[in-house]
Amino acid sequence: IVEFNRSDVSTILNRGGTILGTARLPEFKYDEIAKLAIKQLVKLDIDALICIGGDGTYRGAQKLSKLGFPTVGIPATIDNDVASTDFTIGFSTALNTACDAIDKLRDTSSSHQRCSIIEVMGRECGDLALYSGICCGAEYVFTTDTGLDKEFLLEDLKKSKEAGRKHAVIVISEKMTNVHKLAKEIEDYTSYECRATVLGYIQRGGSPTPEDRMLAARMGKYAVDLIRKNINGVVIGVDENQLVHIPIEQAL
Repeated sequence: IVEFNRSDVSTILNRGGTILGTARLPEFKYDEIAKLAIKQLVKLDIDALICIGGDGTYRGAQKLSKLGFPTVGIPATIDNDVASTDFTIGFSTALNTACDAIDKLRDTSSSHQRCSIIEVMGRECGDLALYSGICCGAEYVFTTDTGLDKEFLLEDLKKSKEAGRKHAVIVISEKMTNVHKLAKEIEDYTSYECRATVLGYIQRGGSPTPEDRMLAARMGKYAVDLIRKNINGVVIGVDENQLVHIPIEQAL
């Protein structure tokens, strides 16, 4: 554990990812492990813990809170899959990266007169696919909310090809299907030349967008304000652009 001062954090604003690192510890669900963490915090005269992350982080914060240690959670994940907030830190930056990649792939799709499938991240949340698909004018967007109607897609692409449309862009959430196999099926059925691109971890890095920097600054200040008012065992969220806080249990 390292104590930071102002100069230690003065150059991190434009850096992607986190200088703190990240890890998973499944054993933290056991009280005896969490009590060890509290023992360390108390030994170092730390009065409260601001936990930055998603569902797993919130469960860790909930455990500490139940054992009597003050915690506040801040939502940070590129997937935007924290239900207690409209937006998470990291989503805007990942969306910007995805849009930049899709715009470039559209250029190739258009010039080569082919169909492009782009798989974006998001796990069970379709926000990255939905937002990037709309922002980039994709002809088709498939998320866990919409499902993938392969029969409709093949038939519609075939009609588009026969009507003279030169290219198409398909944006799809990760793990919904094997996009490379789907590309082959599209080629066989529609006569479109088709390529699949999995953006993968390229979406997890890069310089944070101004929106993410502002959101992080607002949430960080709000978290400290809550702790000063002795409000803890809560997580922060954005509701219609207003910062709010709710109990961790409700957020989970």
